[in-house]
Amino acid sequence: MKKILQGVDILLMGLISISILLAVALVITMPVMLVPVLLLMVLVSIAIWLNARRIRRMIAKVLRSPNNEEATQYGMMTLPIPVVILSGKNIIWYNDIFRKEVLNDNDVCLQPINKIFPGMDLQKCAGTSGQDMEREGKRYTVFGSMAREKESLYVAYFVENTQLKRKAVEYEASRPSCMIIEVDTYDEILRELKESERATLIGEINRLLEDFVVKTNGFLNRVSASRYIAMVEERHMKEIVNTRFDLLDKARQIGDGKVAVTLSIGVGRGGKTLMDCQKMAAQALDMALGRGGDQAAVKTNEGFTFYGGVSRSVEKRSKVRSRIVAAALTDLVHQSDSVLIMGHKASDLDAIGAAVGVLRICRICQKPAAIVVKKRESLAENLIDEMIQAGYEDDFLLPEQVLDSITPQTLLIIVDTHLPYLLESREVYQACKNVVVIDHHRKCVGFIDNAVITYHEPYASSTCELMSEILQYVPTEDKDKLTPLEAQALLAGITLDTRTFALHTGVRTFEAAAYLRRMGAETQEVKKLFSSSFAAYEWKSRLVTEAGLYLGCAVVATSGLPAEMAVVVPQAANDLLGIDGVQASFVAVEMNGQVNISARSLGEVNVQLIMEQLGGGGHLTMAGGQLKNDTAEHARELILAAITQYRENEKKERQSTGTKPNKQDA
Repeated sequence: MKKILQGVDILLMGLISISILLAVALVITMPVMLVPVLLLMVLVSIAIWLNARRIRRMIAKVLRSPNNEEATQYGMMTLPIPVVILSGKNIIWYNDIFRKEVLNDNDVCLQPINKIFPGMDLQKCAGTSGQDMEREGKRYTVFGSMAREKESLYVAYFVENTQLKRKAVEYEASRPSCMIIEVDTYDEILRELKESERATLIGEINRLLEDFVVKTNGFLNRVSASRYIAMVEERHMKEIVNTRFDLLDKARQIGDGKVAVTLSIGVGRGGKTLMDCQKMAAQALDMALGRGGDQAAVKTNEGFTFYGGVSRSVEKRSKVRSRIVAAALTDLVHQSDSVLIMGHKASDLDAIGAAVGVLRICRICQKPAAIVVKKRESLAENLIDEMIQAGYEDDFLLPEQVLDSITPQTLLIIVDTHLPYLLESREVYQACKNVVVIDHHRKCVGFIDNAVITYHEPYASSTCELMSEILQYVPTEDKDKLTPLEAQALLAGITLDTRTFALHTGVRTFEAAAYLRRMGAETQEVKKLFSSSFAAYEWKSRLVTEAGLYLGCAVVATSGLPAEMAVVVPQAANDLLGIDGVQASFVAVEMNGQVNISARSLGEVNVQLIMEQLGGGGHLTMAGGQLKNDTAEHARELILAAITQYRENEKKERQSTGTKPNKQDA
């Protein structure tokens, strides 16, 4: 068939070419015939145009005739679905139902199929799921197969399923999404208000949430004093996500600046049942609260997505949870035959200080315990050396020294991190069945989820602050009280993470420091733990001078730093914040086959969100990460790209809320 059509095409083209040549020759030899020849050609063109429809119908009748051997051979004329046969990509035959339902009684023989169905791909049609196509409001799934490979004949079947697809779209759009909304630190917000002011504030919050949900066809219920649950359809959830949860910004405007109202929102989307959506929403809310609140976390089958998180965590003044955790932790230690304490890789003063606090609890409970740490890789080597000189040498062990002593009753207490890949030793963690997590960093995806106790408070300045509160609720005798050296270790951790009580501090931070001071901590001795050598100061100065400014962020990426000088990386990041115009700093150093990144800010930039793009995490003002098998130059490119993305998202959020842009947005 294809060869026949090609022969006809060649014959027609030959006849047309000969006619044109004869006409040109006649005009050249007899110029006076120009007008008659042109007139004749116009008349012929009009005749062909007027008879084109008739000719096409005649061709279609011949090609589609039931008496045609090709058509009857395939037996497709009487099929109840539209069928078309293609030669290459040209239509050469179709049955009556295709002509009637698809073509509306028109004939399109010898025309390309893409003219009728733009975008039709014969390879996709040959797949098991076919290809979805649409024409004049009707939707089809097209299936096809090769009829004769030598002649390039292709048979396509059009299954009309308009109603089915419309119902499928409506089904997806009407799927329920669950939202759990919590007013952050509800009690703390209302504590200082008068009764009338409290009622007004609660009314404003209720009105805001009701107006938010009334725009959808969902519902909102208040399930407790500070928690609400809402169900909305997926079509409206897409709109809410597109606005990047502007509800969070509207909540901050409540109270006329007298109080700080923030919301945490957990969303469950794509669950098979209502119960699945509710569970996903609860998990998402835990993530939002664990990351400091004032944000929305959306949980789908693909993972978590976060929106907001631009403000600082609001401090919780109640210490009820500290007392509960202290009692539970003490019971667990009593039930264990030994305790291991472990922090994160490249442990700092906060990790080691908190570990020392846990060690004191184990001594109060008279249980053998040890701190698992790689001293040579630690950033708190000064503190470890001082502890060893004071007689704590047997309390600091390497991971390989404790693996053989782990039993089913060994308790592992993890401090200053909640991510498995950041642990000092993944092997020790996997060998222990009973795990406790105590951390203050904002929660990240992939957290330790098998802990018996998880004390995770992102409002706290440091893990040492949390441990100082826990120690105050552990029953003890005078001989077992915190020693001055241990108190100094805890105070050093608080001093480090608050940058000498300048950032991320609250009332409870100073209360914890006051308790440690009463236990004998000397501030001048703590200061000595931060001292460094002349060589370290020289390297820190070199890092600072190599920094460049990009969108309000100081960025430096380099290599060649000795491993023993790793402590200067966060110090350089802190020093860069003292430069005018620097809102955040990023120091990346290539060492031992990987790039270590320290990020710091004064609160205007959320470095946690930026570092999460690079696989790291931390706090709004303090974060970090590691890039394995990478180079400093590539790390710089990744950091700049992450800063650019953060600034673009920040600009979009400002535009959606109508707030003034940053200088860096220009």
